[in-house]
Amino acid sequence: MLSIEGGEGHPVSTQSLSGRLGISAASATNMLKKLASLGLVDHVNYRGAELTEPGRKVALEVIRHHRLLETYLAEALGVPWDQVHAEAEVLEHVLSEDLEDRIAARLGNPTVDPHGHPIPAKDGSMPLLSQRRLWEAGAGESVAVDRVSDADAEALRYLAELGIKPGSRLQVIGRGPVGGPLFVTVEDGTHEVSALSKEISEVVWVA
Repeated sequence: MLSIEGGEGHPVSTQSLSGRLGISAASATNMLKKLASLGLVDHVNYRGAELTEPGRKVALEVIRHHRLLETYLAEALGVPWDQVHAEAEVLEHVLSEDLEDRIAARLGNPTVDPHGHPIPAKDGSMPLLSQRRLWEAGAGESVAVDRVSDADAEALRYLAELGIKPGSRLQVIGRGPVGGPLFVTVEDGTHEVSALSKEISEVVWVA
């Protein structure tokens, strides 16, 4: 979302955006031009794009809708955490402000979604996020899972089987040579040591 949560807000290249969205570079460029015409992004050819302040407010509102919907689907309807992202993407743009407020109130005004990602407050404020990936943890270290990427449903199902979810504590046992794997165990004592690839370890943020 054009560095809405990354911290520094550096310009995002058209190539990176098209890869993230699974569309052609030409389609991404046309999309950015349309957003720029609406005053939502600053787009400079060959340099990338950044959200304007109005664009950031719109983006945060969409994120709030999305993550509230994910939380409602998971907690109220029992939808598995690997399915709520896709369902919320369908509904996020049609959620009214009144229904948003009702969902938030019914859930007790949650601050994080099922994957551990923060839900923007009504005023658009967001907490600082840990940028440290599980892959960066050292042997013998104990870490707490902060959040997990919701981009890959298969990865979410695999992590759930291992007991790796927001709030769980992991003990890093060691790692294999060069590209891994990373050997970890959940500190609740109910899971065996798991070997995680670099790819999987990098979709888990820890604190």
